Amino acid sequence: MQEMQQLVSQLNEYAYDYYVLDNPRISDSEYDALYDRLLLMEKEQGIVLPDSPTKRVGGPVLEGFEKHTHLAPLYSLDKAKTIEEIRAWEKRNEKIAGPAAEYTLEYKFDGLTINLTYEGGKLVGAATRGDGITGEEIYEQALTIRSIPLSIPFQGRMEVQGEAIMHLSDLEAYNKTAKEPLKNARNACAGALRNLDTAVTASRKLDAYFYNVGYIEGKEFDDHTQMIAFLKENKFKVSEFERVYRSVDALIDGIEEAGENRENLDFLIDGMVIKIKDFSLREQLGYTEKFPRWAIAYKFAAEEVTTKVLDILWELGRTGKLTPIAQLEEVQIAGASVRRATLNNLEDILRKRVTVGCRVFVRRSNDVIPEILGAVPGEEGTYRDAPTQCPACGSALEQVGPNLFCPNTLSCKPQLVARMAHFVSRDAMNLESISEKTAELFFEHGLVQDIGDLYQITKEQLLELPGIQQKKAENIFSAIQGSKTPELANFVYALGINNVGKKTAKDLAEAFGSFDAIAAAGMEDLVGIRDIGEIVAQSILDFFASRQVQQTLQKLWNCGMKPKAYEKKEGIFAGKNVVVTGTLASMTRKEAGEQIEKRGGVLQAAVGKNTHLLVAGEKAGSKLAKAQSLGIEILDEEAFLKLLS
Repeated sequence: MQEMQQLVSQLNEYAYDYYVLDNPRISDSEYDALYDRLLLMEKEQGIVLPDSPTKRVGGPVLEGFEKHTHLAPLYSLDKAKTIEEIRAWEKRNEKIAGPAAEYTLEYKFDGLTINLTYEGGKLVGAATRGDGITGEEIYEQALTIRSIPLSIPFQGRMEVQGEAIMHLSDLEAYNKTAKEPLKNARNACAGALRNLDTAVTASRKLDAYFYNVGYIEGKEFDDHTQMIAFLKENKFKVSEFERVYRSVDALIDGIEEAGENRENLDFLIDGMVIKIKDFSLREQLGYTEKFPRWAIAYKFAAEEVTTKVLDILWELGRTGKLTPIAQLEEVQIAGASVRRATLNNLEDILRKRVTVGCRVFVRRSNDVIPEILGAVPGEEGTYRDAPTQCPACGSALEQVGPNLFCPNTLSCKPQLVARMAHFVSRDAMNLESISEKTAELFFEHGLVQDIGDLYQITKEQLLELPGIQQKKAENIFSAIQGSKTPELANFVYALGINNVGKKTAKDLAEAFGSFDAIAAAGMEDLVGIRDIGEIVAQSILDFFASRQVQQTLQKLWNCGMKPKAYEKKEGIFAGKNVVVTGTLASMTRKEAGEQIEKRGGVLQAAVGKNTHLLVAGEKAGSKLAKAQSLGIEILDEEAFLKLLS
C-alpha cells in the first residue's frame, strides 16, 4: 500500500508539472511506464486510491445528476459595456467606502463555472454553478480534467471556484476525427461536463483555471493576491494574466492590452474581470441581490458579421406578446454558430429595414445574444406584413404601442404552457420534476387550463399520460402537493405579474408581509416602495383586478395553497454585522454563523468599519487586531455562548 501511495503521489506531481506548470520533468514514455505499473498494482490489489491518476480516464455511464448545495453562494458579476460604465462603478463604490488603493484585472474565461470541494486535502466534490446556491454534482466528470488537483497540501474544508474550458487547438484536433464536429469551444466544454458518459468528457481534454476561494475553514486572506498565491501553493492552475493596478486609468490600459492580444489566445475569453484587491474594503462594499459591488465584468465589443435573412417568424410568450425572430443563414460569430436573432417588435423591423432575403449586420450583443443592427445599405428583400391573427390560436391580435399581443389568455396554448413553465421554475415554485414538455402534456390532455388546476391533478391521471411511469408520477404528485406553503416572494414571482421580477417580488414581500396585504395595496402604497414606479405599480393593480386572476387564485386557496407570511428576523443580533474568526471549541465557524443568522445577524467575511461584533476563538489572528484598532466590540467564545443561551 505504501508503494502504491508513493507512486500515486509521484505521478500526480509529474502531471502537475505537465498540465499546470507546462514544464515536464520526465518523458511521455517514462510517465506511461509508471502509469502502467500503477494500473497493474491496482488490478492485483483490488484497490484504487481516491487521488489515483487512473480515475481520470472516464468510467461507466452515470444514471443521472445529483443536486449539490454550495457551502457559500456563487454570485454572478455586474456588467460594463463601456469604459464610462467602469468609471461610474468606481464612483459608486467611492461614495460607499472611499477610494480603492488597488484593483486586480483578470481574464473572463468563456467556459463553464465549476465549484470544487476539498476535505482533508482530497477532492471530494465538484459541481456546476447552477443558480448560485444549488448546482449539479459533476465529480466524476471533473476527475477527467487533468489540471484539477486530486490532492492538495491544505487539509481544511474549502470550496474553490474556476472556469472549465476547452482549448481551441484541442477543439480543432477533436473535429478532425469526430463523426459530429463540435460547433464551438464553449458549448463543447459545457456539453462535456453535463454528459453522463464520462468517457465522452475525457475525450474533450478539458482544462480549468481557478480564481476564487469561495469558502474555507481555518484560513483567512487579507487580499486577492494573497488568495491567488494560496491557490498556486495548493497546485491549482491560475491564469498567467493577473495584474494589479493603483488606478482605474492604468487598469483601462491593461484592458486594451488584453483585448489586443485576445485573438492570440488558445481559449475563448469574452471580457475582463475587475476586482477591488483589499478584502476588508470588499466587505464594506458588500453585495446587491445578484452581484458583489466590489467586482465588475468588462465585456469586449461584440464581433460583427453580415448574413442573409431567410425568414421572419413570430413567437408567442407567456404574457401574450408576439416577438419577431429572424431566421438567418448560418454564420460564425466569436466562436459560436448563429442561425437566428431577435427583433424586438414591429417598430424594430421597420427601423432597421429588415426584409426577407436582404443581408443584415449581426453581432452577438455582449458576445452572447445575437442582435441584428440593421440591413446592409443597398440590400433589398421582400417585406413581410405583420400578422393580424395569433399564429397559435387564430385570435385577432391587438397592437399596444409597437408590440402585438394575443388577447386570448384563457385558451391560447403557448401562453398557458409558458405561464405554467414559469410557475414551476426554480426561482418560482421550484417544481423541477415538471418540465416545459410535461406542462405541455398537461394542457394537451385537458388536465389543466391554468395554474390553479395543477393542484387538482391525481396520480391516476398522471399515469395515463404518455411517457410517465409510476415513479415519475409519484415524484410529480409529491412535488405538487409539497409546494403548498411557498415563501411569499417565490409565490408572488411565480404568478407571473407583468414587470415583477424576483427582486420586486422580494421587495413586495418585505414591504407588506402577507399575500393579502399585497393584493389589497393601492397605487400610493406600491409607489412608496423603493424601485417601484407607477408603471410597475399599475401592472400589479391590473393583475389583481383581473377576474381571471381572481378565479385562479380562488382555485389555489381551495386546494390548500398558503404562502408563508414574510417574517423579519429578530433576535439578539438583529441589525448587526458580525464576523467570526479563529477556532471555536464548541462548534465550527459555519455553525456559529448559522446561529448568528438565525438570531437576525448578518454574517460578514472580513472586519470593516460597518462591523458591529467580532466573535473571536483561539488563534484569531489579523481580524482580531483590526477589530481592536477600529474599536469594535469583541466576544470570546464563552461570552458568545452566553448570548446564544
